[in-house]
Amino acid sequence: MLDGRGALRRRAGLRLWLSAGWQAVVMLAALFAPWLAPHDPLAQDLMLGRLPPFWLPGTEPGYWLGTDSLGRDVLSRLIHGARVALIVALVAGTATCLIGSTLGLIAGFYRGWTDRIIGRLVDIWMAFPPVLFAILLIAVLGTGLSSVVIAIIVIDWTRFCRVVRAEALNQSQMDYVHSARVAGFSRPRTLMAEILPNVLPVIVALLTLEMGIAVIVEAILSFVNLSVSTDRPTWGGMIAEGRIAIHHVWWVLAFPLAALFLTVLSFAQLGEGLRDRFDPVLR
Repeated sequence: MLDGRGALRRRAGLRLWLSAGWQAVVMLAALFAPWLAPHDPLAQDLMLGRLPPFWLPGTEPGYWLGTDSLGRDVLSRLIHGARVALIVALVAGTATCLIGSTLGLIAGFYRGWTDRIIGRLVDIWMAFPPVLFAILLIAVLGTGLSSVVIAIIVIDWTRFCRVVRAEALNQSQMDYVHSARVAGFSRPRTLMAEILPNVLPVIVALLTLEMGIAVIVEAILSFVNLSVSTDRPTWGGMIAEGRIAIHHVWWVLAFPLAALFLTVLSFAQLGEGLRDRFDPVLR
């Protein structure tokens, strides 16, 4: 039994480190894109169009992942595309977490009319189809990175609010909360000192999951040309370009698709690993 638990812990630790390692790669690529990218991601050279990756015949030195139909370096565009993905993930995910978690904690702990008002607001908000709501917001706000971030925040705060509200409601029934109230803790102090630390692992798991969702949403909007301008490389834009010429330059579609998949998967696995590591109940 102990060996089985030890094996589970080792697998969870390996999953955590692999996810954190990939996230570190994406972060380094985003931060140091101008120095890491071997070429200008917007530079076109039709004479070098459709070069294959380095392991296939017919390639050229310096173009490790090949070029697209316009002769643009795929690796350089992939590295610069990580900047957009990371900005959206961090800014939109963090803002969504703060708004939704705050409202969820207030609703779950104070209950009463506060819970009813916030709950009704969440129900109304979730009645709108999220994808159509995002497209409508982008149409109103206009394309751009800030519009994408605002659209994600406006749509996804309800996910945090519902989950955190349920967890805070459950934690508020625990004996340690009643003991804190008997000891003379005020309600805000009880919320911050007793409820929040026990809800925090759930919030962390939701935050990393939301970051992955934000990356997907940005890629979808880029795919339909509703995100940043077309002169800025994005993974979704590369996927849209690669889909058109998949039979001739499959690598233009395959590499950004793989980067998107690994990034979203690592965000989800990172959240699960952090929750398993720091949740006092699971420990």
